[in-house]
Order: sequence, then structure tokens, then C-alpha cells
Amino acid sequence: MQDFKLEPADKYFIYNKGIITSEKIKILTNLYQPIIGYTAISLYLTFYNDLNNKSQESLEYTHHHLMTNMQLKLDSIIDARRKLEGIGLLKTYLKRGEIDNYVYILYSPLSSYEFFNHPILNIVLYNNIGAVEYEKLQIFYKVPRISLKDYEDITEEFQDVFTSSVNTNLLFDNSDIQKDSWLEIQMKSNLDIDLLISSIPKRLVSDKCFSEETKKLILNLAYIYKIDNMNMQGLVRNSLNERGMIDKNELRKSARNFYQFENNGRLPTLIYNKQPDYLKTPLGGDSKLAKIIYMFENTSPYDFLRKSYGNTEPTNRDKKLIENLMLEQKLNPGVVNVLIDYVLKVNNKKLNKDYIETIVGQWKRLKVETVVDAMDVCKKEHKKFKKIVMKNETKTVNNKDLKDLDNLPLWFDKKVEKNEESLEELNEVLKDFN
Repeated sequence: MQDFKLEPADKYFIYNKGIITSEKIKILTNLYQPIIGYTAISLYLTFYNDLNNKSQESLEYTHHHLMTNMQLKLDSIIDARRKLEGIGLLKTYLKRGEIDNYVYILYSPLSSYEFFNHPILNIVLYNNIGAVEYEKLQIFYKVPRISLKDYEDITEEFQDVFTSSVNTNLLFDNSDIQKDSWLEIQMKSNLDIDLLISSIPKRLVSDKCFSEETKKLILNLAYIYKIDNMNMQGLVRNSLNERGMIDKNELRKSARNFYQFENNGRLPTLIYNKQPDYLKTPLGGDSKLAKIIYMFENTSPYDFLRKSYGNTEPTNRDKKLIENLMLEQKLNPGVVNVLIDYVLKVNNKKLNKDYIETIVGQWKRLKVETVVDAMDVCKKEHKKFKKIVMKNETKTVNNKDLKDLDNLPLWFDKKVEKNEESLEELNEVLKDFN
């Protein structure tokens, strides 16, 4: 990550290399926004709105203009810009001076087909929204199949319709005409692609086997599934067909199966994810409660659990339990953090599966998605949970644990701002998560 000090007075100019249609704005909202958040999408559309009537380039603006238009602090704009860069929608150039000058180049979003078949974006989208929402998007973008079995193709050809002569002596330079452009996602991989290629006997592969597209696929799969050179070499060799070419679908399946075999059947873990940006609370609050919400939203369940246990590695059982909440129960990362904090407090610092499932069942029925929703439901339903636990104590918690049902998280206290003892405890908690 490069760190350049951006000032409100710094100027910027926008150049557009894409063609933005209403359909592509839908793609930005449906497919990109769950990954990079609404602020980044808003910045992209604001840049697009700054372009001239031909949508090619903009006037010169200051970043203060951007802050005013979007009603955002500069740090939020920088964070949104980095997300646009990382996902391949924006390229940034800088010319240093007394007042720095930036050039922002906009690129088109991928088509729905390209997005769903992208080896990285496809998986990140799935991880962020879960199987149910992912399937809904798939259905939305699927092309209906039409049976033409009983129909005859009567389409006219060009020469049958246009019979006028064509002057072949005319020459035009159309190289600068507007066209749609996409930006490749830039990423670093520990895989040495040249070493991998040289390690496979030439007699097994065609001269056209390792095209640039194929190399990118191998690097992407190595990145997603954390595959080293030696194991990737085996996967590539097993994916070769009789023509000495790599069967890309076979390689994708092999890489996924390898990861699942190495990780007890699980796909790439979700417990390191953080709350999606579009489900975060708008910044601006300086209260202690706002800081707790920020902590829940910007910490992965793995890190939260680890720090809750005094910065020691959580047990495999606890990690699997948390992953199940995200993968099977489809809870968002921030919501899982609230659940962890609540259950550890009231259940003698233990993550009891039956007790958690009692809570999760209701949260799913109430469609709890945000940290604030989870906290509010926790406060409102705590008495009901306590009655359920006491009624089914043999199945959930023992008598010793029941005493802890009155030991509540700090955010339950409406007077947390005024209670000095709570403030000291809160500062200690927040210090661990800085």
C-alpha cells in the first residue's frame, strides 16, 4: 500500500475509458457493491457525473469539491478510491508539486457473464452475500433458453439488404473512437509461474498451453486456494487434456477439491471476513457506544474471538462453530461478533452450540443483518432467552452457567456514557482492538 498525503486543495482530473449504461449501473449495484460498499460505488458514480457532456473527460476540480459533493471526510474518500482501484474500476496517477495533481481513469465494470466467471470476484461475492442471495443474482442474470426446434432461420444477410457499391479507397483513422475498456485486477502471488512452467516436461504440453489468460487463471487459483508451486504443478498436470492444453474447468475443480481436502471439506474460510461496507453504520459518532459498534463492524470474527480469549489461538471447535454461523446460518461477520460477545458474557465464557442455535434461530427469523440490529434484538430479547435457557437448562447450560445470565456486555448499559466504572472497563476492551 502506497501512502501519499492527499489534501483538500489537491486537484484532480477524470478521464473515462469505459461506456457506462443503465445496465452497467445495475451491475455496479448488484455485483460490485456487496464487495466494495456503497461509498466506493458512490465515488465511482460521482466521478462519472463530473465528466463532460461526451462522458470522456472532466474539468479540473479540487478534492474539496469532492468532499462537499459527497459529504465525506477525506479519509473515507481515500478508502473508497483504494477499493475502486483494487477491484479494477479505477486507475490513479499522481504528479507531485506545491499542489499535487491527480488523474483518475475510470474503467467499465465487467459484464455479468465475466463477473460470474471471474476466478476471484465470483468467490468474494459469494462469501460476502451467502448462497441464498448469490443464487438470486444468478437467476436474475441468467439468459432464458428458447427452443427453436420447430423454427426456420430466415434472417437476411448483409449483401441481400445493402446493394449499393462501397468505395474501398477511403481510409479513416478511428483509433481514438470511444470504446469500452476493462482493467485487470492487480494482485501479488507467491507462486512462481515461470518455475512451474519449466517443471512440467515439454512433451506433455502444447506450445500454446500457457497463454496469458491461462497464467492468470493459475495465479488467481493459487491466491484463492493458497496453493504452492509443488501442489499447483500436480494440479496443472492432472488438468492436461489429450491435446496438451489445460482444461480450465478441470483445473478450477481440482484446485477447489484440493483446498477442501486440505481443510476438512471446507471452502475458503469466511471467519477472516469483516462486515460488508454496505451494512456498516455511517461514520460520525464519537460516543463509547459508537466505538463499540465500529469495533464489531471492523474486526473479523476470528480476530474478535482470538482477542476475547486473551490473544491466544481459538480452538478448532470454536473456529468451526463460528464458520458454521457464517457459512450455514448466513450471519454477517459483525453480527457474529455481537453474538460472540453476548454469549461469552452470559454463558461463563463458553460458546455453547445449543445455546447459540437458540439465539440464531430467532435472529434469522427477524432477518438480523447489521450490528445495530443484533445489539437491539439482544437487548429486547434477553429476558426471553433467559426464560428459554432456564426452561431447558439440561440441554443448554448448567446451573453454574445460569448465574452468568445477569453478567451482560457493556453495551447493554444505557448509562455506559456516564458510568465511570463501565468507561474504564470499556477503554480496556477497546484498547485490545486498536
